[in-house]
Parts: sequence; C-alpha cells; structure tokens
Amino acid sequence: MDIYVVQAGDTIEKIADMYGVSAEKLIRDNELANPYNLLVGQAIIIVYPSKTYTVVEGDSLVSIARANNITVNELLRNNPFLVDREYIYPGEVLTISFNRSGELFTNGYTNTFINRQILRKTLPYLTYLSIFNYQISSSGDALGTDDDIDIIQTALQYGVIPLMHLTAFTILGEFDLDLTYRLLQDDELQNILFENIVNILKSKGYYGVIISAQYITSENQDLFLNYTRRFSERLKEEGFITHIAIDPKIITLDNSIVLEEIDYSLLSYVVDKILLIEYTWGMVTSPPSPVFSITRLNALLDFIIPQIPPDKISIGIPVVGYMWELPFVPGLSSSSSLNIDNVINLAVDVQANIQFDSVSQTPYFYFTNSTSENTEYIVRYVNALTVNSLIQTLSERGISSISVWNIMSYFTQLWLVINSQYEIVKLLPEI
Repeated sequence: MDIYVVQAGDTIEKIADMYGVSAEKLIRDNELANPYNLLVGQAIIIVYPSKTYTVVEGDSLVSIARANNITVNELLRNNPFLVDREYIYPGEVLTISFNRSGELFTNGYTNTFINRQILRKTLPYLTYLSIFNYQISSSGDALGTDDDIDIIQTALQYGVIPLMHLTAFTILGEFDLDLTYRLLQDDELQNILFENIVNILKSKGYYGVIISAQYITSENQDLFLNYTRRFSERLKEEGFITHIAIDPKIITLDNSIVLEEIDYSLLSYVVDKILLIEYTWGMVTSPPSPVFSITRLNALLDFIIPQIPPDKISIGIPVVGYMWELPFVPGLSSSSSLNIDNVINLAVDVQANIQFDSVSQTPYFYFTNSTSENTEYIVRYVNALTVNSLIQTLSERGISSISVWNIMSYFTQLWLVINSQYEIVKLLPEI
C-alpha cells in the first residue's frame, strides 16, 4: 500500500500513471467524489491486491467466493463498492486477496439510527459492534429501545459480536455524576442493575457489555475497580464478556503532555478488554486542536503499557472533523462537527490548500467565508496518513486492537488502509 499526497498540477490520471494503475481503480478504491478536482494536500491510497478475479457471464458473489475459497463477506470487505450495487458485470476486476502482515481486532461504535446501508458496508470490517443504546436509571434499570434488535441480528449475520454500550447519561445527554457515584457505592443497586442487564443480554442476543468509565479518577478508581469486578464476574457466570471504555484524560500543560495518575493494572485482570478512547464531543467548546494526536497517543502508551498487557488494550480513533470560527474566544466560541465526506466536500467548495501537522499526524485547512464578513475558519480532521500512522504505532507497541468512534458515516480510507495491510479478526462465523 502507498499513500500519495496530491501536489500542485496533479491529476488523477497523472497519479495513476505514476503508480501503474488505472485512474478508474484509484477513483473506485478511494470513493473519490472529486476525482477531477483534486486538492493540494489530499491523500490518495494506492493498494496492490495479491490476487484478482475478472467477472464472467453467469457469475455471482457466491460463485466467485466459492471458486476462490473465500467467504462472501471477505469479497465484500475487499470490494466495498459491491454493497452499493445490485449487479456485477462481466469484465469487472474484483480483489480476492491482499498480502497482509498481521491481524487486527476492530470495534465500531454506532447509534441505533445508523443508516442500514452504511451498517452493512461497515460490518465486514468489524470484530465487535458497540451499540450505544442503554442508560442506567436511578432505580437500577437499563433504559433502552427495541430499535437495536435488527442491528444485533444483522451484526451476527456478518460474524460480528454485538456489545451493549452502557452509560449513565441524563435525559439531556450528559453524564450523571451523582448517579454514577451512588451506583459505585451501593452494592444492592449494582445487583439490581446486573440482573436487569443479564436479562436484556439474553433476550436480545448481545454477547456482552462495554462499561463506560469516562469519569474514572485517582480518587474513585478503587470504587470503579470493585464495581467492574462484580459486574464482570456476574456476566462471566452467564457466558458474557465485559469490556470497559476509559477516557484517559490527557491534557497539555506548558507544552508537556500530562496524564492523571491512575492505576489501570488491576482493571486489566477483571475485564476482557480495556478501550482507551477520548470522547471527541468535548471538543465542541475546546480551542482549535487536532482531533487525534500520535504524539499524545505515544505518551499514553508509555504510561499504559507497563500496567496493561498489550493484548488487552484497544485504542480509539475518532473519524470526524471539527470546524472552528476564528478568532477563538474561550467561553464564547464553539465548534461544529463534520463527517469526513463533508470535510472533503467543504474543502473542494472553498478550494482549500490542505496542510499536514506532522506532530499530531493530522490534516487541517483554513478558509474564509466571503458571504459572512470574511470570517475565517479552521477545519481539523483525520485522513489516511493519520490512520496509517496509528496502525503502525500500535503494531510497534504490540497492540492489535482499535475502536472506531463512530461508524455512523462510512470512512472509505480508514478501512482501505486497514484491510489492505491486516487480516481483520472474526471471532464468529461469517457468511
């Protein structure tokens, strides 16, 4: 796999000739919406299949998969454009396999209102699917809806393990700190919650739970450990798995990266996996900064790896962009979020010159809105270079698991980078 950064004067045909592939393949693989209006700084991925197949009259996905000793799911994984189509056509060249260098466990977060076409397009790439649907009530109930049932069933069809993501949200969508602390200190309330959760898991077909621990601190870590241990033991009795999602609270102080001193080592013994993920909704009121940072990740791993075995670590990556109006005024200014497709569409509309922050390994661009008193904006996001840097960093550290926040929109380059280099682990049979 290669990643090419568009230079001034480049065309899609010129780039294709440079790498000895067709322009049509580059456009299709990258799902380029602007192939004839490329932007300086835009990342283009070039992949090299180890085996291909040319469609002939009478072929079907099932017959092609059988003839090449792969699953239909793998055929879709290697040719995601097929999900958006009803037919295949004689003469089309499909990717059968890549020469991959390792394995990767993948987890994707979703709300229940995800577009089902996007869901089906993403599931071939997932080991786990975390469904954001249940909140803890003050009485120990787990409040959710039934619009997760078809998502669970669809996930299982694709060999993906469905997990309930459990939070202590208020009705306003904010974390309920009072309820969290009450729950951590009340064994009886915990017992009620555990039984309610077990019943839901059994009735709906979930395979386990992700406990959200956004507000774990040095002061309450012992309470969280006891709560998580009891929860995990109860689920394990019924054959369910337990993951815990932790926001590691990384801050930059005087140009130095600082982490709160929390001992995660004991947690790693009581859960099946620890997801380390910075919830990006906090960026709405934060000053302009990278959506993701390799430098911050390395600081986190330096702190975490001595405490947690690498095979129990999953690192989160946000697939989102943020736009800030400039100048940023603390306490008054805010940002708006954009999915990656909208970021690129905006960049094309304003003919942005995309720049790259080598410290965080993330792209960004400025633009001026001439219809709004020449207001200036900055947009920061992630691209193929970010994803590749993340995967390489984790591989060097012996970590083979990522969590994608979130999969509500399909990020082509994320899956192209991963799938062309790593075998995605499936723990359940796939079609």
